[in-house]
Amino acid sequence: MSAARGPYAKTSAKRKQILDAALAAYAEAGSRKVSVRDIASRVGMTDAGVLHHFGNREALLAAVLEAREAAARDAFGDARLDPEAGLRIVAANASTPGLVKLFVDVAAAAAEPEHPAHDWFTERYATIRSSLAEWVTVDAARPEGRKPTADRPAPSRVDADWVARILLAATDGLQLQWLLEPGIDMAADIAALRDVLVAGLVARQGK
Repeated sequence: MSAARGPYAKTSAKRKQILDAALAAYAEAGSRKVSVRDIASRVGMTDAGVLHHFGNREALLAAVLEAREAAARDAFGDARLDPEAGLRIVAANASTPGLVKLFVDVAAAAAEPEHPAHDWFTERYATIRSSLAEWVTVDAARPEGRKPTADRPAPSRVDADWVARILLAATDGLQLQWLLEPGIDMAADIAALRDVLVAGLVARQGK
């Protein structure tokens, strides 16, 4: 397939330029709010010119989060498929509080079905939950030297789904606490919780 040409290619390139500028603005913002004007000034456009490429501010912010996740996959691996990549991403998030705050803010707003990010968040959580549950079922319930047997099987998918939900809930909730108390080590806390939950499932299955 040949590369896109004409107006579409120009629009696509401009959208990428805007998203790159937005990611940089939020990454550098710290606790300071980022406005559409901040983003527009980085690409030499007006506020209206920036929003023209996305429709409205909410759609722009949803696209920023999608771009942020794509960049994280490139840098650290796909958290939807590799829980260890998820921990690396959580650790890296500590250097970009502006992007963490954006995620927390948009995630809350996206609970409304008409929000531009609603479908993205719904699919994201479903995919990560499924991936985490599969990981728990296949690998995490097998301490060194122990393999599932007929009398000591691996945790059921129901148990694994529960672990996945709790880990995701803790990750997002911990991000909010970290914004208020930056000394919290998010990645270490989530890794410790994961180990405790998995150990509990192994003990339960062994009864």
